[in-house]
Amino acid sequence: MKNQRNHSTEGPHVRRISALWIGVLAGLAALVLIPMVGEGLQVRDPGFRYPPAVTRIPDANTQNEINGKDSKNPNFAAANAERKKQIADDSAKLLKLATDLKAEVDKTNKDTLSLNVIRKADAIEKLAHDVKEKMKTSMGTE
Repeated sequence: MKNQRNHSTEGPHVRRISALWIGVLAGLAALVLIPMVGEGLQVRDPGFRYPPAVTRIPDANTQNEINGKDSKNPNFAAANAERKKQIADDSAKLLKLATDLKAEVDKTNKDTLSLNVIRKADAIEKLAHDVKEKMKTSMGTE
């Protein structure tokens, strides 16, 4: 009879279930109370909107200013000269590609376009986009 357990209503199993319920109730209370406390800490004006200057994404020139690059640096003049040279070279390539494309289109009939024509048009589009992006960016605006 020494091996028999004493069965009482307050055994370890009941204590574990009670502790589990207390933990669940505390967690639910925290889920309800934390958002309310957080909202109380925030002061909100329902009509408040951030100005567009704060919320817009800065362009390349503004990013240069933010990063501390100013126009007094002599490397900016060289960088701008190189950028202008690249734009001129790319523009000449665009003119040649457009002329080649026109000649190619003139060779085809009205119902068919060759794969070569489509590739040339894609190359023109990509190069034109690159030129546009280079024109937007300048180093150390004057």
